This record gives sequence, structure tokens and C-alpha cells, in this order.
Amino acid sequence: MELQGAIESLRALRQPCAVTFYTDSQYVRQGVLSWMAVWKMNGWKTKKREPVKNEDLWRQLDAEVQRHRVEWHWLKGHAGHAGNERCDVLAGEAIAKIRETHTPAQLAAALAELEAVTKPAPVVDDLFSG
Repeated sequence: MELQGAIESLRALRQPCAVTFYTDSQYVRQGVLSWMAVWKMNGWKTKKREPVKNEDLWRQLDAEVQRHRVEWHWLKGHAGHAGNERCDVLAGEAIAKIRETHTPAQLAAALAELEAVTKPAPVVDDLFSG
């Protein structure tokens, strides 16, 4: 969900923007700032030549990051940061509301639909590059 949250946050911006992005996820921050460039050079493989976990989500995040100028900041979660604590409250409220208004079967169907819609298009090599 950390990756999906970052993707959807950037996707919501209708035009390219300068973004100051705060996250309590070192996974997301380090992935974008350090790991993703290596994965892309290695054809979305790790240094050990293994497939990148959550490659579909990382590709989506990469596409969104490319649209913007993003400055990434990490903050410790559940440490009293007002904005981060507010996000936790809002997320909890949204989850409770969804659980009240949807059956488990409806949630499973919605998740399947979301996954089908958010799968990245297959990568096609540029036939004209050297």
C-alpha cells in the first residue's frame, strides 16, 4: 500500500508540479532515490539478477515521478508528526467506512478490478535506438 499511496498521490496531480513528498516509508524513498535507477539499468532485475518485487507498482511510480520534480523526505511514522498522524487517522476512517459499506466479496471484486486497470502496458523496445 505504501507504493500505491505514492502512485495515487502523484497521479492525482493534473499537470507537472514541483512536489515535496513526505513519507514514513524508507522502502518507497530509498526505492525511488537509490534502487530504481539500478533496476531500470538491469532490465528491472536486482543486483542479484532476480526480478524486482512489485515491479508493476515500481514501474507505475517511476512513470508518475517522471512527470514531476519530486523532493523526497522521510519522517518517522507514529512519532507525533502532525501531518503523518492526520494521514493515519484519515486512512483508518476511510477503511472503516469501506468495511461498513462493502461486503468482503465486493472488496475482492474491486481489488481485482483495480489490479486489472493499473497493470502497466507491456514495454516495447524502441526499434530506432542504437
